[in-house]
Amino acid sequence: MNKNRLEAFSDGVLAIIITIMVLELKVPEGMDFNSLKPLLPKFLSYLLSFIYVGIYWNNHHHMLHTVKHVNGKILWANLHLLFWLSLIPFTTAWIGDNHFAPFPMMMYGIVLLMNGVAYFVLQRLILTQQGANSILKKAIGTDFKGKSSPILYIIAVVFANYYPIVSGLIYIFVALMWLIPDKRIEKIFNEND
Repeated sequence: MNKNRLEAFSDGVLAIIITIMVLELKVPEGMDFNSLKPLLPKFLSYLLSFIYVGIYWNNHHHMLHTVKHVNGKILWANLHLLFWLSLIPFTTAWIGDNHFAPFPMMMYGIVLLMNGVAYFVLQRLILTQQGANSILKKAIGTDFKGKSSPILYIIAVVFANYYPIVSGLIYIFVALMWLIPDKRIEKIFNEND
């Protein structure tokens, strides 16, 4: 079956996720700079989560660009990914409301870990369908970022109960690692033209 409906549905869900997150940012009571200070934890959690959702949207877009057709397994794996992505607004609000407290930070990390796992499952199913010589297989190569991210998330989850600031720094580091433009798929497409 054609991949267009999967892409359109995914884009719509991701847009809703970002909309839900921004709606959690309430207008301050006052009219000066000091009235913004209480919103700083919520804004920082929103910023980090916006970056994560943007990274997933970008990578999802590039990955699906390599796919011509999808099957039922890929559709379900994509829904699995969207489920975990849809929990980002909840954990984002939770860490922002509670000023990055240990348990909410741990749950944020678990949601990020499960997003990574779900993305990995989707990617594996696409690789299985597309074959060993697929553009995606050539593009991901050893997939250092994909393999190291879950390990870093697990470390952050363990640290969250004792040193939530360390967890936060790890979440930021992983986001920065993925934020660096990844030209692997574009490079492979240009080589095949």
